[in-house]
Amino acid sequence: MELKATSLGKRLAQHPYNRVRLLSAGVEVSGDKHEYLIPFNQLLDITCKRGMVWGELEFQLLDEKVVRLHGTEWQETQRFHHYLQQAWNSWSTEMSDVCATVLQALQQSILALLEQDRWVKRSELNGLATTVQQQFAALPLPVARLARFENCRELWQFCQQWLNGGKTALRQRNQAWTQQILTRYQDFFAHVERSPLNTSQSEAVVNGEDAVLVLAGAGSGKTSVLVARAGWLLQRQLAKPEQILLLAFGRKAADEMNERVESRLETKAIQARTFHALALHIIREGSSKQPNVSKLESDTQARRKLLIDEWRKQCSEKKAQANGWRQWLRDELQWELPEGAFWQDNALAQRLVTRFERWLSLIRMHGGAQAAMIAEVPEAIRESFSKRVKLMAPLVKAWKTALKEEGAVDFSGLIHQAIAVLEKGRFISPWKDILVDEFQDISPQRAALLSALRKQNSQTTLFAVGDDWQAIYRFSGAKLSLTTAFHHYFGEGDRCILDTTYRFNDRIGEIANRFIQQNPQQLPKALNSLTRGNKKSVMLLPQEQLEPLLNKLSGFVKPEESVLLLARYHHLKPEVLEKAKTRWPKLQLNFMTMHGSKGQEADYVIVLGLHAGHDGFPAMARESIIEQGLLPETEDFPDAEERRLAYVALTRARQQLWLMFDRDHPSVFVEQFQRLGVPVARKA
Repeated sequence: MELKATSLGKRLAQHPYNRVRLLSAGVEVSGDKHEYLIPFNQLLDITCKRGMVWGELEFQLLDEKVVRLHGTEWQETQRFHHYLQQAWNSWSTEMSDVCATVLQALQQSILALLEQDRWVKRSELNGLATTVQQQFAALPLPVARLARFENCRELWQFCQQWLNGGKTALRQRNQAWTQQILTRYQDFFAHVERSPLNTSQSEAVVNGEDAVLVLAGAGSGKTSVLVARAGWLLQRQLAKPEQILLLAFGRKAADEMNERVESRLETKAIQARTFHALALHIIREGSSKQPNVSKLESDTQARRKLLIDEWRKQCSEKKAQANGWRQWLRDELQWELPEGAFWQDNALAQRLVTRFERWLSLIRMHGGAQAAMIAEVPEAIRESFSKRVKLMAPLVKAWKTALKEEGAVDFSGLIHQAIAVLEKGRFISPWKDILVDEFQDISPQRAALLSALRKQNSQTTLFAVGDDWQAIYRFSGAKLSLTTAFHHYFGEGDRCILDTTYRFNDRIGEIANRFIQQNPQQLPKALNSLTRGNKKSVMLLPQEQLEPLLNKLSGFVKPEESVLLLARYHHLKPEVLEKAKTRWPKLQLNFMTMHGSKGQEADYVIVLGLHAGHDGFPAMARESIIEQGLLPETEDFPDAEERRLAYVALTRARQQLWLMFDRDHPSVFVEQFQRLGVPVARKA
């Protein structure tokens, strides 16, 4: 069947289309020079209009396209439209049955996923959304028409709802499922650890996303969550013991974790490892090598002797080396050097060797060739950095030679080798679930090892527990953004927050939380305390009041209670402690650096050294060009890491906290604490 414009209508309309022909499943609109085929599956609507003289047909297509035919005789236009509408409707009704079948299958797939007795992952929702979109694209009817058909309308709306609002709906569904699970497994959460898990801890444990970051504030029970997570995987048969990998940053922490797992979960099959022990295992299993860790990594005296001896050799044999080191130490580090053979000065060597250790570690952690290392640093420091790296090159070479002679590898070499074994496919990860403690301390190198493991097994989930507020190890390579931008690096997942601390009272919590969150780049979170404090729970006190304060404490501190003194540096240990055993024999007194106190707690804490200037707190930035080039970039906020270190110190206290400051040269933190409402006492 065909409809044509009249001769007069054709001349007056001056339109590219003057003829339309009905096909078996579409129409063909054409003119003298143009032709347009419109299949029914591209057609959204057909409109028949009457002009002053002639008729008009309008075809509405996808993507808001419109095709019009003008200049047709009105009655013929009406008749053609009637037959066209019948043919289109008949085809559409038949196709709606096909669509309904497809939509019904989609609905059943969605419901089947949602009705499972488990956490439904966002990655599964993404896969479902992709399937829905693909099925929509393959339907014989345009999606925009589905709501017009009774057999498709509700099915289409259901699928469309999940396509558009799936994330919100999935979150609500998982929340409802979680509440059911916490009730059903109430006994498990009450007894998996010594104390029953609270709601936020339990919700973190059952979260089944592919990548979960648990932000665990000070004293909020992160170890309990890690142990319970392993227990939950076993309880629900989500993983076998040998498929669970627990990672800690130090041997002591790994041993403590193993004791806790064995005691609470009654299994030795789950073994916590350090990253280095993991790397060693991967290399041994995935290659013919049987590497041993160099004794130099554990023997401080031998390591330092090697570095000092090589440095002295270079300076004594090569004048250019000696001049280069003199310039570096004098101009950049602003050290006073003795005249002549300064490298023979023992005090200087002992002061410098700790820097050697740090610089060597950063260079080895980078692992790349010298030229590549230099090319990667910011242009502003590249020339100076290049000079420093070349001065360090003989020490790096001596280190590598010592490793080769020993037939061993260092810690950085272990990680690099393990990553290479994984990337070559020589070791296939058996672990379905990786649980990491103290995640805020992770370095890019260790993060690369985690990523390589997960690539080996696409089903591997990452459950990371840490606290960006306590990230204090940038100097050893830790990169804070691996925590604050966790999902950018490790893929889509979820973030949980442990919102209750069992350590300190609400007054200590209020001051510490407000202080750390002055840096807007720290992840915001609430951390509530179970006990109440008062204004005197946190006090500023002049540093000369330390001995009177200890006298006062000796009068009321119970024998089972502890007192912890903290300072930024070891050498700030107060002399008054030398007579503590005889002066206050019943007082449990301990001294630590703030860095060393991580993970510790005491009933009463005294923070020392809140003064400005040399060895003050916050410490002045003293990074060398080497550190500026190889350490992760610092945040654009004053004293960001020192602020986190202060937070660690503050949150060691259970009951009461004193902040000892210099009246004449107070730390900038003193004024900030005062603005937060911390009172200043004149005497203890």
